[in-house]
Amino acid sequence: MDPTALMHLKSLELRARHVVEGFMTGLNRSPYHGFSVEFTEYRQYAQGDDLRHLDWKLFARSDRYYIKRFEDETNLRCLLLLDTSRSMNFGSIGYSKSEYARTLVATMAYFLNSQRDAVGLATFSSEIDDYVPPRYRVGHLRRILVSLERAAEGMSTHLATPLEQIAERLNKRGMLVLVSDLLAPLETLELSLGTLAARGQEVIVFHVLDPEELKFDYEVPELFEDLESRQQLYVDPQTIRADYLKRLGQHLQSIESICSRLGLTYHRLTTNSPLELALPEVVRVRMQSRGNSRTRIARR
Repeated sequence: MDPTALMHLKSLELRARHVVEGFMTGLNRSPYHGFSVEFTEYRQYAQGDDLRHLDWKLFARSDRYYIKRFEDETNLRCLLLLDTSRSMNFGSIGYSKSEYARTLVATMAYFLNSQRDAVGLATFSSEIDDYVPPRYRVGHLRRILVSLERAAEGMSTHLATPLEQIAERLNKRGMLVLVSDLLAPLETLELSLGTLAARGQEVIVFHVLDPEELKFDYEVPELFEDLESRQQLYVDPQTIRADYLKRLGQHLQSIESICSRLGLTYHRLTTNSPLELALPEVVRVRMQSRGNSRTRIARR
């Protein structure tokens, strides 16, 4: 669904449902072997699985091999970490980065909850503002969606402090998804993300930017305002465009290099990109995480 049309839906839950249902329809037609779209307590047999766990009665009914799942194998713990600083309020195409990012997070929460995974939410600016711990229970998705309805009001973006606070709270392996415009100093980002990875978190970074931030395609001198500091500056875009694009390119390259060195999944999304483009990354990391979990169980 086109993001512009999607944003006209008032309900975050309805937006998320539209994206997930469209994604699942496509997924049913694609070769995602080993991924269950029926949300049962079984998964299809894969070569190398322990034959002792085959359900022969189900085989007799369906003529397909299914393996009984176990609690440690099926449930993933995922924390969605959303930037709610004021810079996320910028938007040039009818809606803001904040609106897009909140819809993206709602979509991932809806998808993971439908998979019976424990999903949680943390919103941050200079520190953690709101925290909903990962759970899978009746009504938990609604609690996450209510938290997402709050506007982006944080004064400024500081990545180190909230990431450190999250690292202190996460004492179990799982998946962490960071959604931010990452318009902040990067001096401590590698250390903070590295700490999370070292604690067993499969980290995905979704870098959300407005198309105009990547082009700076303004023509006439205008008064620009920093959304976080409220500082105003009169600027001739044609004079500074080349330097702006150079510095932005260096900033983006630094982020990609940090994620690459740490072995993290990095995906840049502009706010005119279909939201379902993010879900294959979540599916891939989710399946990889579950595979690692099965390996750890087998070694015990």
